[in-house]
Amino acid sequence: MNIDKILESQKAYFQSGATIPIGFRIEMLKRLYNTVKKYEKEIGYALKADLGKSDFEGFMCEVGLVLSEISYMIRHTRKFASKHRVHTPLAQFASCSYQKPSPYGNVLIMSPWNYPFLLTIDPLADAIAAGNTAIVKPSAYSPATSRVIEKIIGECFPLEYVAVVTGGRRENAELLNKKFDFIFFTGSQNVGKEVLRRTAENLTPVVLELGGKSPCIVDSSAKLKIAAKRIVFGKYLNCGQTCVAPDYILCEKSVKDRLIEEILKQIKKQYGEKPLENPDYGKIVNEKHFDRLLGLIDKDKIVIGGESNRETLQIAPTVMDNVTFKDGVMQEEIFGPIMPILTYDSFDEVFEILRDKPKPLAQYIFSENKENIKRVTELCSFGGGCINDTIIHLATSEMGFGGVGESGMGAYHGKVGFDAFSHTKSIVDKKTWIDLPMRYQPYKKGLYGKLLHIFLR
Repeated sequence: MNIDKILESQKAYFQSGATIPIGFRIEMLKRLYNTVKKYEKEIGYALKADLGKSDFEGFMCEVGLVLSEISYMIRHTRKFASKHRVHTPLAQFASCSYQKPSPYGNVLIMSPWNYPFLLTIDPLADAIAAGNTAIVKPSAYSPATSRVIEKIIGECFPLEYVAVVTGGRRENAELLNKKFDFIFFTGSQNVGKEVLRRTAENLTPVVLELGGKSPCIVDSSAKLKIAAKRIVFGKYLNCGQTCVAPDYILCEKSVKDRLIEEILKQIKKQYGEKPLENPDYGKIVNEKHFDRLLGLIDKDKIVIGGESNRETLQIAPTVMDNVTFKDGVMQEEIFGPIMPILTYDSFDEVFEILRDKPKPLAQYIFSENKENIKRVTELCSFGGGCINDTIIHLATSEMGFGGVGESGMGAYHGKVGFDAFSHTKSIVDKKTWIDLPMRYQPYKKGLYGKLLHIFLR
């Protein structure tokens, strides 16, 4: 596939104005929605092949969320794209002022392997709603899903509007060497840094959705049974290969043993006595990541789990106790089914522990103490999160989802996603039936000067 030719055709298509009409954008979103519905089963098979996802999990965490986002954009694009009147200073009489969203133009969307369908089509829906053309680059680590994405987009859209480029590092590097009007990247921090370096050369605006070690705080007031239930769900969903999974638990020492007891019950309840034989339990994406995760497990600190199967690339839900920040498992984002548990004595210590840590994509607190909750949500810097739950803050089009600091920049979903793929123009429409003389030379410091001073106050 000739990337230069695709880029040239997409730029020409955008410059023709074809993507600007709101009716066109809505029609394209409807076409995308219907095609996703058409291939829903095939998407499920692909997710099973790439990541071992069950049909239910594939719909709950990928296809269903995609359909929800597309539906939301179909309903709201006309409103989002309309101009918005703002106050005009008296000094600019007679005129009106407004802000109007404008598509960037030709955008690049680079998606990861862990939620390969969701994290490709969700931002694409936002890009289409905003009026852009797009090149989509799915991950080489999820080849079955990439093939379905290529099939769906190829059936929906001509290449000059939306195109899919498959491949690995060579194709990624080639795309990043090109001049786009906007780039949306989801992936690791290391690759995100490289994307930012490349985009800086062309002063290309970029959204980076990265990751990090997202802490899950549990204090002594927490309802431990429901906390354990929701933590186990969030941690081991997709075998822990979720950018907003609770990376580790930071638990008040006085309730740690009780929390572990409840976590062990929940692992057995949700995944069975033998999780590796559970047909709904997924797998690690490839052998490289499988070996990396095995290297993070300290067998002397295992409370439950640790079993693995190289043939199926599965690692059982694992809990490690008596972990410190010096342990290997705390030196990098885990991105797998390993749950380290660390402790603190007093709640003030939580802020001392987290103060110098990189800003995470998500942060969670389980507590019934309103003061503790307030302090965490106000004093800690993180992309987003939940109080007394995990994961679910990203499953809505009503709130933006994104990181801060080391976990990324920019956000998307719903209106925030539309804005991410748009530049907002600020425009003054000045009337010609009157022209106040105060601003023109030769300047007069008398009455005009006083009037100008009053108008600009």
